[in-house]
Amino acid sequence: MDNNVKNVIVQLRSRAERGMNKYGVNTERTDLSILEWLQHLQEELMDATVYIEKLKSEMVDMKGMEWRKEIHGPIDFDDKQKTIQEHEMSWGEEYE
Repeated sequence: MDNNVKNVIVQLRSRAERGMNKYGVNTERTDLSILEWLQHLQEELMDATVYIEKLKSEMVDMKGMEWRKEIHGPIDFDDKQKTIQEHEMSWGEEYE
């Protein structure tokens, strides 16, 4: 088995145990409607989007770091006028 898959399995087991200890329920609970499950999912995805935005802003601040993929080409970090979105748009131009 792929080591990344193994790591995810370990994390899922740990998260399930913590959730059960903290909330006393798991995803087999039957007291939530489909709409309530969708609300939970939406809230989790909004949190994830905030985390992504935070990390993206940190990446723009890291000059010359290895996180940049060749496919995206270099970012002009000295161009402080460019927003993250403008950098992203310029990445996409090479595919148009």
